[in-house]
Amino acid sequence: MLEIVSGKILTPTGWRADNLFIADGLIAQDAPRATKLDARGLMVLPGMIDIHGDAFERQIMPRPGVSFDLGLALRDTDRQLITNGITTAYHGVTSSWETGLRRVENARALAHMIADLRGRTACDMRFHLRHEAFNLAAEEETLTWIAEGLIDALAFNDHMRGIVLGKPIKASKLRDMVARSGLSEADFMVLIQRTLAQESEVPASLTRLAQAARRKGIPLLSHDDRHAEDHQFFGQIGCTISEFPTTNQVAQLATQSGKETVFGAPNVVRGGSHTGCPTAADMAQKGFCTILASDYYYPALLNAPFRLVRDNHMAFEKAWSLVSENPARALGLADRGQIALGKRADLILVDPQADGPRLMATIAGGEIVWLSDWTRLKV
Repeated sequence: MLEIVSGKILTPTGWRADNLFIADGLIAQDAPRATKLDARGLMVLPGMIDIHGDAFERQIMPRPGVSFDLGLALRDTDRQLITNGITTAYHGVTSSWETGLRRVENARALAHMIADLRGRTACDMRFHLRHEAFNLAAEEETLTWIAEGLIDALAFNDHMRGIVLGKPIKASKLRDMVARSGLSEADFMVLIQRTLAQESEVPASLTRLAQAARRKGIPLLSHDDRHAEDHQFFGQIGCTISEFPTTNQVAQLATQSGKETVFGAPNVVRGGSHTGCPTAADMAQKGFCTILASDYYYPALLNAPFRLVRDNHMAFEKAWSLVSENPARALGLADRGQIALGKRADLILVDPQADGPRLMATIAGGEIVWLSDWTRLKV
């Protein structure tokens, strides 16, 4: 049992200066004989829910061709997540027609490793499969993963059209694909041509996968939608979340049609997209971004809401909902995302310093999993 004392608590109805009780892993009415955690001068916020993060790939392959054990990599990632205030993380794992880091064999191993680690990590880590549209050979296995309950969220990527066939071709992204493939550039181009030959089969395959996921209640996402036609197709097969739409028009269409719309927190913190896509802060201010994700850099998720407030894009309460309440709603996580009675006690304590937020504590499932100043704890 835990009592958080004298903090400034963000609740669904606004700020409250009060004590907060935790019992049996949940927000409680009371907690007799509880350990006390002094939160004077700190904000008490819902723990962050990261709908899409792939920074864990750097723990697996810190340099091209240099790989480490998946269990070791994910345990290190767990420590990074909790020290950045992320209490629920959907690891964006790509299953691609590519060879190398993003081949289907790696996705398979990660799916099983994440399942095996469930309940043994501080952060609630989940499997967000990013299925490459042209990865037709993996359809049957992906259907098996869906049936076995290994997939917690299913996104449809199309890096073939978005990068390889893009106009103009995204040369730097293509170089990254070649580097992580383990192939020469010439052999990679042969692989592309062989894969492209099956283009006519892609829509039916995606439809079958979406139907299976919907039957299991798995959230469906479309990734990097470029055109209104992309938005329309993925909406028709059941995608309710649009992540990283590449134009203002598609972001607006997605939001106005009732989809949740995801942009990257690094985009906010850096002041714009590194790939020329819409500026996330502008999209959030206009209401065309409803969720922020860590994308490729975990520290950005904590800093982005504070940056939105600092730059007068929105009030803090709305900014924080982009990393807590909104992703919880989009992913069907009714037990978290808010500080309210009966909710899972996923919380962070933050010192809102002028030069940026300082994370002081992370509480996951009612347990203190990280604390920067142990003098605040009174047993």
